[in-house]
Amino acid sequence: MESHYYSKTQENVKSNPTTFSFPFADTSFTFHTDHGVFSKDYVDYGSYVLLKNFQPNALPEPILDMGAGYGAIGIVLAKLYDKPVDMCEINERAFHLIKQNIVENKVNQAFAYHSDLYTEVEGKKYSSIVTNPPIRAGKSIVYQMYEGAYRHLVSQGELWVVIQKKQGAPSSKAKLEEIFGNCTIIKRDKGYYILKSVKEK
Repeated sequence: MESHYYSKTQENVKSNPTTFSFPFADTSFTFHTDHGVFSKDYVDYGSYVLLKNFQPNALPEPILDMGAGYGAIGIVLAKLYDKPVDMCEINERAFHLIKQNIVENKVNQAFAYHSDLYTEVEGKKYSSIVTNPPIRAGKSIVYQMYEGAYRHLVSQGELWVVIQKKQGAPSSKAKLEEIFGNCTIIKRDKGYYILKSVKEK
């Protein structure tokens, strides 16, 4: 199978580490990235739109960033909201970058898991789960992320998803309505949809 950023290992992708700055909410973040990870040269616009629109709820449980890449979303949320954030990532190279970026940005409440979907956080519950899902991994993986989110959210917990219309936002909305019984379009921005579903039970 061709190696892409959702692959567990990146043995066929030559390493070429780089660093960039990301200003957000009056804070400057620094991210270490590399070949073989998603959006290695900048925080992609979808993640930016998700960060701009996300609102944490008042529940005490931590936040989960599912499919975290090198940790941009999770690290920003942990810093901004001073709340524990777990980050799950299957890509081994990206997982090591998350750990490096936690240290670089001095975020005390962010935690990295080298995890195939939810395997490393089974039994944990979250107030919010955020994801910029790995479209290239296929619809089956993306929908497993949605279904797993329902199991890992506390009652009244929220799943936040960013996805482009052309990459399946309408079908994702329908799937989330099937799983959660609800799905709200929080924002449309340059073809990106921010979707939110609430676990009501």
